[in-house]
Amino acid sequence: MPNHLRNPSDAEIIRRIIDGDVNSFEHLLRKYQDHVLRIVKKHVPFQEVEEMAQEVFVRAYQALPGFKEEGGFGQWLSSIAVRTCYDFWRKRYRSREVPMSDLSENHRDWLEKTWSHQSDTSFYEKSRVKEARETLDWGLERLSAQDRMVLELVYLEGLSVKEAAGLLGWSAAKVKVRSFRSRKKLETLFKRVIPT
Repeated sequence: MPNHLRNPSDAEIIRRIIDGDVNSFEHLLRKYQDHVLRIVKKHVPFQEVEEMAQEVFVRAYQALPGFKEEGGFGQWLSSIAVRTCYDFWRKRYRSREVPMSDLSENHRDWLEKTWSHQSDTSFYEKSRVKEARETLDWGLERLSAQDRMVLELVYLEGLSVKEAAGLLGWSAAKVKVRSFRSRKKLETLFKRVIPT
């Protein structure tokens, strides 16, 4: 049996699915599940990862007829994964039940000490990193989905403006402007909760 029949290309599997062989989607699912999980784990809370990964594959399956082979299936699927995470945060932002509130007293104290350069040397590096991440997560949860995703992609994951634009389906100019404004919003958020 020729090798191409045993290991069909992504394009061939997609053609089969579009032609009605829905069971062939399982090949793509198995091949790309770890790839999708890696992306989703970076962008949504741990307890939401499995559900969001499933949502990525549902959206990919539904969008298969519009798939164009430029860039490959993996890149196309990555874009869907990022947009699914973005939609998660957009929905969560819209359905927030509590108004913006203050940080916990511990977080406020930590920020005060850190920002005033009077950090106690007794803080252990590990706990400082953990607290910083919790504080950052608190701030990110209060931003819109667009603001959150652009900050995560550009500043936390270190993607270039062009790479982030490709994943989000935006222009490079929009990514630059949005990342600058989002950073300023986050900065303003933190200034509001720190007593002066």
